[in-house]
Amino acid sequence: MSKFVKDLEIREYRKRFGKAEEVLFVNVVGMAATETNKLRILLRKKGIDLQVVKNTLAVKVLRESGHAGVESALLGSSAVVWGGEDIVSLAREITEWAKKIEKLQVKGASVGGQTLDAKGVDALSKLPSRLELLGQIVGTILSPGANIAGALLGPGGTIAGQIKQKAEPDETPAEEAPASA
Repeated sequence: MSKFVKDLEIREYRKRFGKAEEVLFVNVVGMAATETNKLRILLRKKGIDLQVVKNTLAVKVLRESGHAGVESALLGSSAVVWGGEDIVSLAREITEWAKKIEKLQVKGASVGGQTLDAKGVDALSKLPSRLELLGQIVGTILSPGANIAGALLGPGGTIAGQIKQKAEPDETPAEEAPASA
C-alpha cells in the first residue's frame, strides 16, 4: 500500500473514531456481507458505528488519541466499534449481538486509556449504565425527603382524624328505655 493511500486511510480513521473516548474491538471474520451490513444499520440506529480497520493504521490513530496498549486487542482481522450513550451501553449492545451472531467475537476495548480484554468487556456490560446510575442517585437523594414527609403526614393524619371524630355529633341511637307495663 502506498504512503498516499495510508495517509488517506489514517485521515479517515481520525475523522471517524479518532476523538472517541471509548472503543471496542471485534472480529467479524466469517460473517456474510449482508449480515454485517444489517448489523451496521441496526447499530447505527442506536448511534453506534462499526468500522473494519487495518490494524497498524488503527493502532497509530488510537495511540494519538490516548488509547495506549491496544495492540494486543488488534491482532488478526479487526473492527472498531464506538458511539452509543456510554461505554456500558456500548459494551452491553455488542455483547448481546455477539451472543446472537456466533461469528461476531468481542476482542477487547479501550476505556479512558486502559485496555480491557473480552472478559473485561463482558464484565463491563453487566454494570449499570449512566442513566441507571443517575436514577439510583436521584432515588437515594429523594429517599430521605420522602421518609420525612411520610413521618410528618402519618401522625398529622391520625390527629386530624381524631379531631374530626370529636367534632361530629354522636349519631348512635340512644338505647330505648324499657316500656313499663
